[in-house]
Amino acid sequence: MSVRLRRGLHAVNAVIVLAALTLVVWALTGGGAQGAAGAAAGAPAAASGTALLGAAIAVAGSAIGAGIAVAYTGAAALAAMSERPELFGRAIVIVGLAEGIAIYGLVIGIILIGRA
Repeated sequence: MSVRLRRGLHAVNAVIVLAALTLVVWALTGGGAQGAAGAAAGAPAAASGTALLGAAIAVAGSAIGAGIAVAYTGAAALAAMSERPELFGRAIVIVGLAEGIAIYGLVIGIILIGRA
């Protein structure tokens, strides 16, 4: 893969992440919510669909990110352990930290669904 193509992919990924974060923040702050008249009539809030979409993006994005992180850290951990087996504990901790990314996304998804 050429350097130019990689830079382009990084820019696209940055735009996608920024758009997803904007959607999550907008849903958390209640953006697009109806006025008092609509809420009093029992109509669903306009932001509930956006909150669910934001939750889906947060969980999916964090799961993909955790998968990529575990792939790289797991490969590096196995390579390090093949040379020095005493690094097993440290390697497991590093892979576990990478797996924590998915848990953060799940927490944000639960918060967003609770607000929907």
